[in-house]
Amino acid sequence: MSNFLASTANQQEVTSLDVKIHETTESINQLKTQRDFMLSFSTDPQDFIQEWLRSQHRDLKVITDVIGNPEEERRAASYHQPWAQEAVGRHIFAKVQQQRQDLEQVPGIRLT
Repeated sequence: MSNFLASTANQQEVTSLDVKIHETTESINQLKTQRDFMLSFSTDPQDFIQEWLRSQHRDLKVITDVIGNPEEERRAASYHQPWAQEAVGRHIFAKVQQQRQDLEQVPGIRLT
């Protein structure tokens, strides 16, 4: 074993394989993180987006050192903007489409 490790060519090969193992492990970890992210979104999109927005908001406050006003952020006025109506419409449309697909999977039911 010591002869194997003493050889310069073998050391380079071991180092190269070690780098490949490290890169593969990092790639697997990154893919697992992405999978967990997408799985969480697919399980409960509404809760996921709300939690994600809270997280992004906290990160933005930390980055910009802005101290927000929680009472003002809590008020409903900010949610009566056009983006909120569009988001709700898209969410409902996606749910209807999903239920439609689920119903079409049942034998004998074909929606037109």
